[in-house]
Amino acid sequence: MSMVGRNLMEPDPTLLPAEPEVTESLAAGEEPVDLAAKHPTSSLVWALLAEEALDSGYTVEGYAYARVGYHRGLDALRQNGWKGAGPVPWSHEPNRGFLRALAALGQAAAAIGETGEVQRITTFLADCDASAPEQIRTLRG
Repeated sequence: MSMVGRNLMEPDPTLLPAEPEVTESLAAGEEPVDLAAKHPTSSLVWALLAEEALDSGYTVEGYAYARVGYHRGLDALRQNGWKGAGPVPWSHEPNRGFLRALAALGQAAAAIGETGEVQRITTFLADCDASAPEQIRTLRG
């Protein structure tokens, strides 16, 4: 097995478990607001609520939803072996809810002028997966 190109000091990527009940419910047209009560630990649900609120001009609500999704995601990451650093790849679809919540939190923090938080989030998101910000921009249009 070749280790060429891999930084041996970097932790293994953290891969969150799939949430089939959430993704199937969303695909069936169930609203994120209804799913939040059924699946309060899902970062994806909170990220969707945050994005919807921010897109509709509800900055404070978007900030609150994103903050919940971010914290629920940190809990999930820790439960799955994350030690506070290391890759959280966008390519692993179950990680996307956390990454989207983190990006939404950065967007909301920027909108309320919380510049220190924006910088921390920008760095954290890039440390998780440098491709995530562009992937999220593309996804959101």
